[in-house]
Amino acid sequence: MKQYHTPPLVEIAPNDTAIAALFDQAEKHPNRPAIAYREGDRFVDVSLRDFANKVRLLAAGLVSLGIQPGSKIALHSGTRPEFTYFDYAIWAAGCVTVPIYETSSEEQVEWIIGNSEAVAVISENQEMKDKFDSVAASIPTCEHSIVIEHGGFDDLIKAGASVDQAEVDRRWQSINQEDLATLVYTSGTTGRPKGCMLTHHNFIFLVRQLVAAVPPAFHEGSSTLFFLPLAHIFARVAQVSCLTAGVKLGYSTGIPVLLEELAMFQPTWLFSVPRVFEKVFNGAQHKAHSEGKGKIFDHAAKVAEEFSRQTQAGRVKPLTKIQHALFDKLVYSKLRAAFGGQVTYAISGGAALGDRLGHFFTGIGIHILEGYGLTETTAGSTLNRPDATEVGSVGQPIPGVTVGIADDGEVLLKGPHIMRGYFKNDTATAETISPEGWFHTGDIGELDGAGYLRITGRKKEILVTAAGKNVAPAVIEDRIRAHPLISQAMVIGDGEKFIACLITIDPEAFPAWLEETGKTGAVPDLVDDPELRSAVEEAIEEGNKAVSRAEAVREFRILPDDFTIDGGEITPTLKLRRAIVMKKYAGMVEDIYR
Repeated sequence: MKQYHTPPLVEIAPNDTAIAALFDQAEKHPNRPAIAYREGDRFVDVSLRDFANKVRLLAAGLVSLGIQPGSKIALHSGTRPEFTYFDYAIWAAGCVTVPIYETSSEEQVEWIIGNSEAVAVISENQEMKDKFDSVAASIPTCEHSIVIEHGGFDDLIKAGASVDQAEVDRRWQSINQEDLATLVYTSGTTGRPKGCMLTHHNFIFLVRQLVAAVPPAFHEGSSTLFFLPLAHIFARVAQVSCLTAGVKLGYSTGIPVLLEELAMFQPTWLFSVPRVFEKVFNGAQHKAHSEGKGKIFDHAAKVAEEFSRQTQAGRVKPLTKIQHALFDKLVYSKLRAAFGGQVTYAISGGAALGDRLGHFFTGIGIHILEGYGLTETTAGSTLNRPDATEVGSVGQPIPGVTVGIADDGEVLLKGPHIMRGYFKNDTATAETISPEGWFHTGDIGELDGAGYLRITGRKKEILVTAAGKNVAPAVIEDRIRAHPLISQAMVIGDGEKFIACLITIDPEAFPAWLEETGKTGAVPDLVDDPELRSAVEEAIEEGNKAVSRAEAVREFRILPDDFTIDGGEITPTLKLRRAIVMKKYAGMVEDIYR
């Protein structure tokens, strides 16, 4: 088996935990900004001292309810400061956080709270409380319900004022690194979510290595704006890394106002999923074309990619340098301004970014550090670093981690960041983690001699045509989605004679296309419109350039609606639920191959 190991950069002290790190930082740097929240047209800072004090009082409030150390507490909330306060307060009380996505259904809420045996649920608002209330009768273990927007946050702080803080200190100081820190249920693309048992050591090990590996992002004075779901392990690790390293953590009030808030907050780095970078690029490209500046933008994009590729190869051609300098003033500076003007680094994870976008953003001056990991590996396993980047790869192993490639091409991972196992599911744990400690990811990848990992497909998502040709959908899907009019592309053809694709139209780009073409109507009315199909055909042709003839898309269908989290076609982290899409559009798929 081919494998590569990166030595750890930091040795973990026996008593080191995320909550201990917070209180240590608050003691050493009490006036340093910890978090920032929006108030009107500005962001207001909260010092480490004030943040830590509220965490202690909230923890004391949980103690006042009679909640014992080791208890699970469900946290059902979107991305807001209170999520972070409660996450740390749960740890300070010696308890275990069980995050739930704000978009989760009643059935999912019931399963996660019931399966985890949570004794309390913290809901963000009435809508989320209603979801719990509708299933509460079937969850007798959950005795306490707290609602943030009903004053639950302030009420708990008041209750905590009557509790001896010595009890809170005793609880967090008694935490053993092998104790559970959080129970995170995988969003999953099929089946019921499984609870990943992540320990305090899993968390602090990965955080300490990340902070040491990416100093340009994690240092005092830097800042980032959160807009991804904090229920996801990727955001939780970023949250703890920021508060451990002195990075100011801002909270966006929502994706619709993200561009406005990026300009207002002016972060120095970002973390995101590829879809956000993709939408920024597509939006800018579409805007340029609608204003008659499409040729300039397209050429500038090509130069940015070439500049990045040549820089990575070790030599930038003189003509590329000249063109790059020109477009930096005309185009790139405006794109950087869209991120607030101060961003120089971005960490991307959750799905494949693709080398096209990686080179483009790196070429315009935003160095994207693409990484790879899963909930079961505490989010991170590999990462491109500022001083060690190969665009198109997901980087080398994070310090202290080993990556292996099995004989069948499956990516295997080993290290102190691997979960203890699946909660109350020994069978699934044994199927996933070998006796030697290797975690089987289910992804297919390649590992080069320098330790850079490339993910080439998902083991379960590899399509095998009737002719026996293996097709990895991600490559061509990435190319097709590059078209500004397209939101999602799902390649199909398992067991069939040829490859086809299901396409959804971007609801944000569609109105501009209607105006350009002089048409009226909604997407469902125009799925067979010749001009709309022609635009999609352009994207398909571009995508086909990236693959062999046997892998090329020969047929496609435009779907009437975009994929959504509520519709069940994508996960909260924007991954395709292929099985659900196939079931929902079974008739259309049958029509393609009839």
